[in-house]
Amino acid sequence: MQIIWLGHGSWRIEAAGQTILVDPWLTGNPMLGEDQHGPATLGASHILLTHCHFDHVADLVPLCRTLGATAVGQYDVMSHYAEADDLETIGFNKGGTVDLNGIKVSMVPASHSSTFSTPEGPKSGGTEVGFMISAEDHVIYASGDTDIMADMEWMGDYYKPDIGILSAGGHFTMDMTGAAYAAKRYFDFKTVIPGHYKTFPILEQDASDLIAGLPGVDVIEPEVLQPISI
Repeated sequence: MQIIWLGHGSWRIEAAGQTILVDPWLTGNPMLGEDQHGPATLGASHILLTHCHFDHVADLVPLCRTLGATAVGQYDVMSHYAEADDLETIGFNKGGTVDLNGIKVSMVPASHSSTFSTPEGPKSGGTEVGFMISAEDHVIYASGDTDIMADMEWMGDYYKPDIGILSAGGHFTMDMTGAAYAAKRYFDFKTVIPGHYKTFPILEQDASDLIAGLPGVDVIEPEVLQPISI
């Protein structure tokens, strides 16, 4: 299994002979050069969407069309893209699990917001979610944008993820200290990878507080397009 950061809150996961993308943001992503867009997305068969903010959804439609990929996410949002943009979609909801050719994805709650940007202003776009991604005897918790929440207790106990991809930049999500608290209290991660940070000055710029708060856990600060092998 390889986990590859595409900058900000965007990820590429290669497992079980498949490649999936999570919230791939290309256009305007200051951490991912235009010449890196192709390698970042090559061969992806499915694109997971956690919510509808521009830095998660801006490239969904062109990527699905270019790659021939299927969009996967919350039912209401996927219904919108199927009807408005004629995308191939898989819509499900919290508590549901779908099998993406050997990668099982379960939808779990998050605590954030979810709106489309429109010329008339923000419009509601379903609900924000996270994913438990199961493949090759590992379970990844991809938190999406979220704060600490009590639901993490049952999520950790029920799904037992050993890898946490945690949005931890602060201001819009948990910060590094909060992510460390959540990981320590609610989960038993062997590996934690922070995301949704460094992109802008308003966000946290390093993971030192996360590392300090999780002794005994392998906290990996990702580098853009550098594979993390698990």
